[in-house]
Amino acid sequence: MGAGVIGVTTAYYLARQGAEVVVLDRQPGPGLETSYANAGELSYGMTSPWAAPGVPMKALKWLFMKRRPLFIWPLISPRMWGWGARMLANCTEEAYSLNKSRMVRISNYSRDLLPELVADAGIEFDMREKGTLQLFRTGKQLKASQADQDILAEFGSPFEVLDPDGCIAAEPALAEVRDKFVGGLRLTADRTGDCRMFTVSLAEKTAALGAKFHYGQKIRLIQVDGDRVKGVMTEDLGRVQGDAYVSALGTFGPKLLDPIDIRLPVYPVKGYSVTLPVTDDRFAPQSTIMDETHKVAITRLGDRIRVAGTAEIAGYSNRLGPHATDTVRHVINDLFPKGGDLALAEGWTGLRPMTPDGTPVLGPTRYRNLFLNTGHGTLGWTMAAGSGKAVADIVLGRKPEIDFEGLTASRYGI
Repeated sequence: MGAGVIGVTTAYYLARQGAEVVVLDRQPGPGLETSYANAGELSYGMTSPWAAPGVPMKALKWLFMKRRPLFIWPLISPRMWGWGARMLANCTEEAYSLNKSRMVRISNYSRDLLPELVADAGIEFDMREKGTLQLFRTGKQLKASQADQDILAEFGSPFEVLDPDGCIAAEPALAEVRDKFVGGLRLTADRTGDCRMFTVSLAEKTAALGAKFHYGQKIRLIQVDGDRVKGVMTEDLGRVQGDAYVSALGTFGPKLLDPIDIRLPVYPVKGYSVTLPVTDDRFAPQSTIMDETHKVAITRLGDRIRVAGTAEIAGYSNRLGPHATDTVRHVINDLFPKGGDLALAEGWTGLRPMTPDGTPVLGPTRYRNLFLNTGHGTLGWTMAAGSGKAVADIVLGRKPEIDFEGLTASRYGI
């Protein structure tokens, strides 16, 4: 259930190991929701939960910034406020350390799997392996990055601390704006690539392995009998049955799982992006730059630039308002004013499926033949290969290559 990058990657690994796979999605093709125009970062070095010590105070400050990275609409929603309270409870040193260790376990596994997956499937998706540059505009930000450096060293994620000249050596176009930053932290193992291109190409390869994709199929409900799922009801195909079922529905998973008493604390956090053509390679980014002040990522995807950011907590609203992309437009114009044509920028918005502790929810449920692969937040693209392979192994009764402790729904008492 679900043909985003998580669902398609899971389907690929199932089909690759000989399973008969059926994929259902309400959209007319793969990768048309959260996977469509995300930041393009395979950000292994930046794998960490949003819930961290100091974040509540930072969030209050962000709310009053002119070009703020966070918007919260105070909806009358018990689910929203319950999720928010759980997130605040995870903003401690102890919780942060535990949650990050769980997330890095999946992220590093995904990092190691991706080259083999790409080689086996033979797909192209504008991948580059030039790292991520976290750009600091103030000395305070650079000094505060020491904590991140300590964590990166603890988990074996390679990095470089750069002065302005080092930042320009990594991203030559920044020479045009060298007065706007004081240094950077470069995460050398990170990659970039177009998530939608990857998802579409992998879906084609998965279909060639025998998987059947049914698009335009809205799932109405999951039917259960005792401790097993007996089928999923769709609007057009009727009941679709299988030996095992995987929910990879992102933010929409709870709408189907709540009625069968699997109440996942997954909530949508809205993000925005613009994609614009490169006009002059000399003045364009070469990989990913993360603007620490605005929490905006600028990523090179072939002959395009993707600029993504903003966290908006507004329920399931998918509206792209006239000023919604102002912040990301400001950042690309501020750092790479000659690199791309903003007049031709395509705006987009999508809903990221966030858990309050940042860790996705993988593997078994109370139903013997229902499995989960959801809740990756902003890191679905980063974690797709690892979580897809691990969940596929669990579904097929094989021992996964990573430890599942703390990754399943049981950590929420579900």
